[in-house]
Amino acid sequence: VLVLLGLALPGTQGKVFSRCEMVRILRQNGFEGFVGTTVADWMCLVQHESSYNTKAYNNNGPSRDYGIFQINSKYWCNDGKTAGSKDACHISCSKLLNDNIEDDIQCAKKIAREAHGLSPWYGWKNHCRGRNLSSYVKGC
Repeated sequence: VLVLLGLALPGTQGKVFSRCEMVRILRQNGFEGFVGTTVADWMCLVQHESSYNTKAYNNNGPSRDYGIFQINSKYWCNDGKTAGSKDACHISCSKLLNDNIEDDIQCAKKIAREAHGLSPWYGWKNHCRGRNLSSYVKGC
C-alpha cells in the first residue's frame, strides 16, 4: 500500500509519534492481547500504514484512508465524498487526521474486533503477519 505522507486536509494539525511513544500509547489503551494481537503487531501496522503520522492520507480512488491507522472511508468513517459509505465508526474522517488519536483508537479496535484480527490492513498483511516483530517494541 502506497502511503502518501504530508498530504493533510487544510487546517489540520498532525503529529508524528516516536516509536516508544506509540508503544506506550498502545499499551495504555489495552492493545496487548486485544483480539489475539500484540502491541508489536499494531506497531508494525502503524509503521507500514502511516509511519506514526496522524495526518497520513491516501486517496485510493473510490475511497480514502485517514490517519495513523489509515481508516477507510468506504466502511468506517464519513468523508462526504465516498459513495455508499457505511460510516461504521460514526466519525468524520477529518477527525482522524488531528493529533488526538483517542477516536482513531476506538475505531481501529472496532475494525479489529469485527475482523477478529488485523487482516483488513494491507500494511499488516504484507509486512507483519507471521514475522518476528519484537524489534518494534524493543527497548520501549
